[in-house]
Amino acid sequence: MVCDRCIMVVEQQLEHLGFRPLKIVLGKAEFSENLQDQELSKIRSALKLVGFELIDEFRNQLVDEVKTIIIQQVHHADSAEMNINYSELISSKLHKDYAYLSNLFSESEDITIEKYIIQQKIEKVKELIEYGQQNLNEIAYTLGYSSSAHLSTQFKKVTGLTPSQYRENHNYKRDPIDKI
Repeated sequence: MVCDRCIMVVEQQLEHLGFRPLKIVLGKAEFSENLQDQELSKIRSALKLVGFELIDEFRNQLVDEVKTIIIQQVHHADSAEMNINYSELISSKLHKDYAYLSNLFSESEDITIEKYIIQQKIEKVKELIEYGQQNLNEIAYTLGYSSSAHLSTQFKKVTGLTPSQYRENHNYKRDPIDKI
């Protein structure tokens, strides 16, 4: 789950099945008691119908939580919160050693956390370019880049286009943030 609408859809599906979770947050639903395999199967099927996946293995849950933290930070945090150390943020939120989380993430996703962060930031840059309300220097500042040149270099490496070429193209191609 990567947004408030996602939480709402999951909550509706669970209520439709007769489940009353204690709490639903991005990427996680808590119940007062452990669910049986048959109940988990019903939930898995209902969520799959609306494009979600039930993640019930601990390692996969950790990877999903890392993704949720990154998505939340890149796409929903204030610009004042963007110039942060992601390894410290992730480690502190999950109360796990960053090296452990990094290895787990890389094994599971075939990409490093750092590259995943860059991909998420580039999607946010694309969004901000399409809005047309900020210039490249402002976008770089908003996303915590040290300079617009640094942002441009990463953007070209990921997309094959410079931010200016992307803006001029008007044939925008963005990826859903939960599919990265």
